[in-house]
Amino acid sequence: MEDKRQKQYKMMTETPVQKLILQLSIPTIISMLITSIYNMADTAFVGRLGTSASGAVGIVFGFMAIIQAVGFMFGQGSGSILSRLLGQKNYEEASRIGSTGFFCAIFLGLIILTAGLIFLDPLVYLLGSTKTIAPYAKTYITFILLACPPMISSFVMNNILRYEGKASLGMIGMLSGSLLNIAGDPILMFQFHLGIAGAGLSTAISQYISFFILLYMFLSDKTQTKLSIRKVIPDPAVIIDICTTGFPSLIRQALASIATMILNKKAGYYGDAAVAAMSIVSRIGMFVFSFSLGIGQGFQPISAFNYGARKYDRVRSGFFYTVVFSETVIFVISLGVILFSGTLIQLFRNDPAVIEIGTRALRLHCMALVFMPFGTVTEMLLQSTGHRFQASIMSSLRSGLLFIPLLILLSGLRGLSGIQEAQPLSYVLSTIPSLYMLVWFFRRLPPQSESSE
Repeated sequence: MEDKRQKQYKMMTETPVQKLILQLSIPTIISMLITSIYNMADTAFVGRLGTSASGAVGIVFGFMAIIQAVGFMFGQGSGSILSRLLGQKNYEEASRIGSTGFFCAIFLGLIILTAGLIFLDPLVYLLGSTKTIAPYAKTYITFILLACPPMISSFVMNNILRYEGKASLGMIGMLSGSLLNIAGDPILMFQFHLGIAGAGLSTAISQYISFFILLYMFLSDKTQTKLSIRKVIPDPAVIIDICTTGFPSLIRQALASIATMILNKKAGYYGDAAVAAMSIVSRIGMFVFSFSLGIGQGFQPISAFNYGARKYDRVRSGFFYTVVFSETVIFVISLGVILFSGTLIQLFRNDPAVIEIGTRALRLHCMALVFMPFGTVTEMLLQSTGHRFQASIMSSLRSGLLFIPLLILLSGLRGLSGIQEAQPLSYVLSTIPSLYMLVWFFRRLPPQSESSE
């Protein structure tokens, strides 16, 4: 075990930063892309059931983002802390932090499952359902609730693996579930004639399979972090530390969910076609941004580990390489999506109204996406190095505090056009505070690396 730990430490602190970012980001990008492909495939398959069913996927997507937010809070929080501990060679404390985050996630998942089933009807309307969308949304979200505990805890395990520098193991778990989900959708929906219930059942089954595959990684001595209920730290201060470190991830996803609910409400005034169109645009936009997000998530463990090991020059050079790499990738892919926007929307829903609304929204969305990597990687840098307050501010502005007021204001001034324009404009404006926070951080980062002994 000691040899494995030394080998991993050497890899994280001595491998050239550019090579290490590529090595860790490729599995993460693949995981993100497969998840996005599943989301788009789900939208496409359900779209065959009608516009209202397609809108239901967008409604439930907002709730799944909340589940993901909780998982990322415990996963990013415990992962960031344990990665810095691994950089300091404090292996036992790292396992205790990882175990605490994992079991807290399972417990909270059970609470969400119970509360969601009790308040199912008000929940789907809170998420933005119309009367015609609600029956589909209730069926679909029931299966998502049943999969809530493994879904949340899988996000935690995947993040811990990433922060250990073993993103490929996390990719195996997430990839297996997503591929099974993509295969299961058409079989359960159409061959077994389960309709939208088949899409929900396929998601639930795949989440449980992912959970057990990821758990096997920790139980088979493939990781430095050991998950055990005996290692849980029943100290509120430790749990708060994990939650506050992961809070930027929570607030980012939570505000995005709230924004999605408001977006669905505003779009709902223009009919189910508008809801379906904006849902499709969100899925495609997330697919494009997954490339940049995966690259950034490859940088995070390098940032946290080397910050803990006091290798500050590697943190600095890793950041700038990640930003340039991410911006280049996003620019190229966004340009392709802009050129074929109408065709892409039509693949999901061949409805003239959906295509017309979605095409303009998608073009604007992709034009603004080129502003996103800089802010995203800056937020990841702050979070991974323990600057939770600054990261939370960044996350809040980027995810909702700019978008929500703009959505309300522009929808009132410009109607449907304003709804299409609000999120792209928020992406552009979020660049300004990102630049300020980056300057603030680097002015305080020591210019030279120190001995980790």
